[in-house]
Amino acid sequence: MPAKTASGRRIFGDASWALLGQVGSGVVLLLGTRIITELVSPEVYGQVALLTGIVALGVSIFAYPFICAGMRMLPECLETGQRSALYRVVRGLSTRSSTVAVLFLALGGAAYSHITGSDPWLFGAAALLFAATVRREMGFQLLIGERRQREASLWQTSDSILRPLLAILLVWLWGANAAWVLLGYAFASIAANTLWSFVHRPKRSEKVRHRPVILRNLKRDVWAYAVPLIPMELLSWFSGLGDRYIVGYLMTAADVGVYAAAYTLTNEAFNRSAIVLLRTFQPVYFQHFSAGQKAQAFRIFWIWLGCVAAMGITGVVALVLLKDWVAALLLAETYRSAAVLMPIIGAGCALQALGMVAAQPLLAIKRTRPLLAGRLCGAVTAAVAIPLMIQEYGLIGAAMAAPIYFGVEAFILAMLARPWRMIGVRKAQFSKAIQSNSAGAR
Repeated sequence: MPAKTASGRRIFGDASWALLGQVGSGVVLLLGTRIITELVSPEVYGQVALLTGIVALGVSIFAYPFICAGMRMLPECLETGQRSALYRVVRGLSTRSSTVAVLFLALGGAAYSHITGSDPWLFGAAALLFAATVRREMGFQLLIGERRQREASLWQTSDSILRPLLAILLVWLWGANAAWVLLGYAFASIAANTLWSFVHRPKRSEKVRHRPVILRNLKRDVWAYAVPLIPMELLSWFSGLGDRYIVGYLMTAADVGVYAAAYTLTNEAFNRSAIVLLRTFQPVYFQHFSAGQKAQAFRIFWIWLGCVAAMGITGVVALVLLKDWVAALLLAETYRSAAVLMPIIGAGCALQALGMVAAQPLLAIKRTRPLLAGRLCGAVTAAVAIPLMIQEYGLIGAAMAAPIYFGVEAFILAMLARPWRMIGVRKAQFSKAIQSNSAGAR
């Protein structure tokens, strides 16, 4: 009983710090969005949304798979030397891969600017933002893997506070240009990363020399876990952010700005709630699973899934009732038409969160390849549904497509992961216990 009480207190503490980080950064994001939409036109906001989407794509493909591998393997590294070796491998792989991404972005941006005559500094600012974002994600995500929620939340919150502040300052000083917004985001992350990297710098006593064979084995394991995630992250990015590029192609940059404003506010509300639950339950789930405590892991998983389902239903109902008030409070007047999109996008975000949790049993057993099928089905559905719905219904059609492709993705992921499998195991264990008791009685 005392062990269970201590474990419960630890989970509650993790949840509190995760909630603090998400609420603090979320409030600043909302205020920043309100001010930025007052300062820039929907067309400029649309340019920012498209370029930050490219940054997110780069992070998802070139860095996040290695970071995810590090998070999953951290519970199995019980000694400081093992953890530092894993950090070194993840940092090295992410850095080399990200360097390649920066080169692609620079060359692609130069070619695009030459062909279209657009501002090449936009892509330079995007490359700087990409490098800063990779460092940020690697820093606080690995802290989460160690269940150091307080440090991770403080890092994230400071970054989230600085990003809109510096973006607003640069726009106010030098004009409503997308490059200043991107540079503000980049400088903010660089400042936060520098501060927290110094704070979390390992002590001299913790610095150890790692044997090459250990590093090679870790690198092999990280690659084996990460490589199947790369196409999966690409498909996930397309399902989550590809719609704004289709809107931009079929409609205008101003329409992208309105749609991105609605999507950003709605997705941030659902995504931050889901992340609080992810950071609370995922490390505990992986820890129990790694320790062979399957029954405890199964119980944690279903509590987690129930919380995500309740969050999604509550959020969608709230948006149906309060969408006009939310748009009036958080968006400038030129963006108010986004209100009608919010409940529909919210339904898609809720289904996306459910699919993410449903896939966790596959991550627990380090089977990342089957997840690709679920992401592929969602991406194919999105590629078909989004343009058809936009041509038929305009921006509302783009929003209506979200519950369709996220629903398909969640269903396929659940069928692949089969999170209910533990039910059969528990029934078998219960029957075996009854038979043992009966034999003892005889």
